[in-house]
Amino acid sequence: MNQLAPLLDLIWSEALIPAAVVFLRAGAAMAFLPALGEVVVPARVRLALAIALTLAVVPGVQADLPPLADLPGLLRYLGTEVPAGLALGLSLRLFVLALQMAGTMAAQATSLSQMFGGQGAEPMPAISHLLVAAGLALAMMMGLPARMVALLIQSYELWPAGQYPDVETLRDWGVGITARSFSLAFSLAAPFLIAGLIYNVALGILNRAMPQLMITMIGAPAMVLGAMLMMVVSLPVGLALWVRLLLGASGDAFGALP
Repeated sequence: MNQLAPLLDLIWSEALIPAAVVFLRAGAAMAFLPALGEVVVPARVRLALAIALTLAVVPGVQADLPPLADLPGLLRYLGTEVPAGLALGLSLRLFVLALQMAGTMAAQATSLSQMFGGQGAEPMPAISHLLVAAGLALAMMMGLPARMVALLIQSYELWPAGQYPDVETLRDWGVGITARSFSLAFSLAAPFLIAGLIYNVALGILNRAMPQLMITMIGAPAMVLGAMLMMVVSLPVGLALWVRLLLGASGDAFGALP
C-alpha cells in the first residue's frame, strides 16, 4: 500500500480530476456525435477519440470546474455531466437523422427505395447512405472536430459542471432543434417530392387520355432517370446547405433557444 500511495496521489491530482469530470460529458456526447460516434467506428477508436476530445476541452474549462477531492464527489457528476453530454451529442445527431429522412422521402417519391435499397449498419435507402456519407465527409473536411471542441467548452457556460440543466430550458431547446431537423429534412427532399408529384399527375392524365398505352413500362424508367439527374443537380446544393447549418449549430448549438 505504501508503494501504491504515490500512484493514488497521481490519480487524484489536480490535473486528472478535471479531466475525469470533462470525460463524463465528452464521453456521453461521443455516443451521438456525427462522424466520430458512428456505429461503424470501432469501440476502441471511439474511446480514443473521446479521450482526445477530453484533452482538448480540459484547458478551456479547468478554471470553471469546482474543486473535487474524493471519489463520492466524482460519482455525483454522473447525474449531471452524462445527461448534458447526451443532450449535446443528440443535438448534432439530429442533423444526420435529417439527411436520412430526406433520403427516405426522396427515394419514396421517386420509386428508388426498392430499386436501389442499401444495406448497412442502419437500414435505409441508397440515397440516404449517399447523403450521410457525403455530408459527414464534407463536415469533417470543413473542421467539424474543432467545432465540437468549441461546443463542449460553450456548454459549460449554460450548463455548469455539477449542476442539473434547467428542465424548461432543456425542453424548449429540444423542441427547437427537433423542429429544425424535420424542417431541414423536408427542405432537402422538396425537389424530389415536387417533381414526383408533378410526374405522377402527368402520368395519370396521360393514362386517362390513352388507356391502351402501357404507362408503367414507359413511366418507371423515365422516373428513375429523372431522379438520378435530379440527384446530380440538387444534392450538391442541399449538402452545402446542410454542412453550413451543421457547422453553425456546432459553433452555437444553443441558438435554437427561444
